[in-house]
Amino acid sequence: MTAVITNPVSRRIEVTIGAPDYPILNAFMRSRARVSCIRGPVGSGKTFGAVQRILAQMCEQEPNAQRERRSRWVAIRNTRGDVMSTTAKDFMAVFEGLGDMRYGGDEPPVFTVRFLLADGTKVMSEMIFLGLDGPDAVRRLRGFQVTGAWLNEAKELQKAVVDMTDSRHGRYPTPIDGGVAPTWHGMLADTNAPDTDHWLYRLAEEERPPGWEFFHQPGGVLMREGRWVPNPDAENLRNLPPGYYEHQLAGKSDDWIKVILANQYAFYVDGRPVHPEYVDAIHGAREPIEADRRYPLIVGVDYGRTPAASVTQYLEHLQRWVCIDELGGTDMSASIFGPELKRWLDRQWPNMLVRGWGDPAGEAKGQATEDTPMQMLRAAGIPIQPAPSNVAALRRAAVAGPCTRLSPSGPGLLVSPKAKMVRKGLMGGFCYRRLKLSGTERFTDEPDKNDFSHYVESLEYALLGGGENVTALRPTVHLRNQPRQAFAEMDD
Repeated sequence: MTAVITNPVSRRIEVTIGAPDYPILNAFMRSRARVSCIRGPVGSGKTFGAVQRILAQMCEQEPNAQRERRSRWVAIRNTRGDVMSTTAKDFMAVFEGLGDMRYGGDEPPVFTVRFLLADGTKVMSEMIFLGLDGPDAVRRLRGFQVTGAWLNEAKELQKAVVDMTDSRHGRYPTPIDGGVAPTWHGMLADTNAPDTDHWLYRLAEEERPPGWEFFHQPGGVLMREGRWVPNPDAENLRNLPPGYYEHQLAGKSDDWIKVILANQYAFYVDGRPVHPEYVDAIHGAREPIEADRRYPLIVGVDYGRTPAASVTQYLEHLQRWVCIDELGGTDMSASIFGPELKRWLDRQWPNMLVRGWGDPAGEAKGQATEDTPMQMLRAAGIPIQPAPSNVAALRRAAVAGPCTRLSPSGPGLLVSPKAKMVRKGLMGGFCYRRLKLSGTERFTDEPDKNDFSHYVESLEYALLGGGENVTALRPTVHLRNQPRQAFAEMDD
């Protein structure tokens, strides 16, 4: 396919789509499934494959009465910073010279594509670059009318974002835009390997929804005789420097290698953990933890549109905190989450005494209602009070204390495998994001607000309200009797 660029320095380019030497990458680029996702190691060419496929599909759109091939796309990344520093940069490596970028202040940047094809038709497309960090991520998608969506680094996106995006494609062009409908519409995604609890793993390996195709590239390295070695069958090797994968093995953790180089499902987060005192081999329970009916359930709640609750207990006879389970919601208000949480607690632990501690900010009224999130939970039947403090250092110390304290029976904190998000958040999912600076290792001053942060902060509120506030303020004070004192002083 040949295109003539309509700029002052006219030149001809060959639009060649396909990678015949690399069967998985080639199959992804040729796919026209409604939703297709390619999973591969770093350096596998999956991102550039996605961009080249977008170029091909812009050219495939049926022309309208004016002989214009119109389409509109949105490129989605988890943060505003990443969508411009990485996604847009990779896009421009293919599309440079085929259009121009415009910036609109608070509006997302848009790259406008305009060039002539050899048949005389004109490709007229838009690519919108959208970073979806912040609590309004899902809401920001609702007004988009697009032909297709590119989910860059899909494993970093919330499932609610993907679900909303799936409802926005196929809505451009319309019959009033020249009398044609989209020739194709859907989503394409590229990603590194997620872990086995991720929504992407569930869709790819368990559910396999109709209309979805998944492409898994060979790893850049593989395990041979107990050691990682370069994989001669890896894709895109021709475009990589000699020894690319072998050189990256040095000094890397096994989990990092599995995800980034071997394309295997594993849990890995590139950042500095907020709770480095937590060691999953020590604090992660191997079997589910059952509630002890001699003690009350202590529930911590973090509010917002992605609310989360942690169910904990302080086992006085063991001098140990346990995190038993968790419950979370997506794009859900406190008025909905409260009754859901109450029903879940009653179903899982009927007739048990419950005490709740929440984010003190939950006492603030919203703009659209006089009721506060805390009042909504109380109305649902959950006896909840504001945690003693919202100072980040105290909340962190409320978890760090039990993690570094030994009880007569072992560690001062155990987390059940049922509390998956809490556990992974403590392992490093709740982290200070690494800054992309050359020559130095630096991290953001504040932790990333992500899927894990809400769960871990709910645990912080539970432990802080349950008595660890005393230890956080006076580390020499023993905790043994503090939780019951805290309950006695609490107003229902």
